Amino acid sequence: MGEEYEVEIGPVAHGGHCIARTSEGQVLFVRHTLPGERVVARVTEGEEGARFLRADAVRVLEPSKDRIEAPCPYAGPGRCGGCDWQHAKPGAQRRLKGEVVAEQLKRLAGLTPEEAGWDGTVMPAEGDKLPAGQVPQWRTRVQYAVDPATGKAGLRRHRSHEVEPIEHCMIAAQGVSELGIERRDWTGMETVEAIAATGSQDRQVILTPRPGARLPLVELDKPVSVLRVDEKSGGVHRVHGRPFVRERADGRTHRVGGGGFWQVHPRAADTLVTAVMQGLLPRKGETALDLYCGVGLFAGALADRLGDKGAVLGIESGKRAVEDARHNLADFPRVRIEQGKVESVLPRTGITEADLIVLDPPRSGAGRDTVSHLSSLGARRIAYVACDPAALARDLAYFREHGYRVRTLRVFDLFPMTHHVECVAILEPAVKAL
Repeated sequence: MGEEYEVEIGPVAHGGHCIARTSEGQVLFVRHTLPGERVVARVTEGEEGARFLRADAVRVLEPSKDRIEAPCPYAGPGRCGGCDWQHAKPGAQRRLKGEVVAEQLKRLAGLTPEEAGWDGTVMPAEGDKLPAGQVPQWRTRVQYAVDPATGKAGLRRHRSHEVEPIEHCMIAAQGVSELGIERRDWTGMETVEAIAATGSQDRQVILTPRPGARLPLVELDKPVSVLRVDEKSGGVHRVHGRPFVRERADGRTHRVGGGGFWQVHPRAADTLVTAVMQGLLPRKGETALDLYCGVGLFAGALADRLGDKGAVLGIESGKRAVEDARHNLADFPRVRIEQGKVESVLPRTGITEADLIVLDPPRSGAGRDTVSHLSSLGARRIAYVACDPAALARDLAYFREHGYRVRTLRVFDLFPMTHHVECVAILEPAVKAL
């Protein structure tokens, strides 16, 4: 900890850092740098003899042509951990993300971009292609940490519980910024999550109190509903206002309650639905599965396109999300939503075949057993939506073992300034049925 090395920076790695080696050959994962630079890296984590060390670039001796001055005043070594690439030009950020996806595909799935049907580009969301120095205001959900000493809201530092006090988050959506969270006293709170819905004026604040603390009187700059997290059960309860927000996507309004999952970028839901439907090309009367279905975004899109004789089964583990999905899809009589883990519920349904499958698993991926089961259903196409390229690549390798190949892969930059990407892979049987 604290030791400094002058190093040449190598390729980008998954996780928002680049790889370097000390003169003794020890691996450094270095943040705040770019491939090809020469920097002074200060160790932030790791012990002598460890397999690798984590470090920050504290001085740049030879900068990359892709380097810019970070637009955000809170970005940099030891500061806010929310953004990984503030110091890189927007085009360079997308190129780095593409390199990470390509490396994960090759290492974990044995696929080249060409074999995955991908041209290697990472597409920005509509409206996000901005000149260097300008930052898209895309984050519609921001979880602020509260400094216990001052009661002020801020953001956590990288891999730390320490709070970086801020006056404004540059990537926060306007609907979040206009609440004025950073200007209020949140003494007694652990976190304050602010949500600004897309397609409605709904605003929500979710408070997590410290043990024994009383909730503050919430008076913000815009009308807002307030929820609290129960310190014992972890459940979310309404304090006042609506217990849900209304999100708009694919021409439909979706109720999302209790701080449940919804895509964070305001263009993400529509972007992903379009990519999935273009890849699957649903036909009237087909049957489809929507796994890890959340509040029913893809299930609704499928049902709308499959018509009155089509059928959709959605599976979701979260109880509140299932309630919301059933509400959101109530006008589709041939849609059924089951609650539970996919690996437990799907075998119990007795389903032995499906025409189409959509899966949007958690960051850890679907896993070998689930992929094996899905592959046995004979779907003509499968859409895999992934927020982690490593998990996606592992599961694509499992699908290949069971006779499915990647038809196309599209990669979207729906998390600008961070290392995260969203991928949509379309799979089909490697040997077409006669």
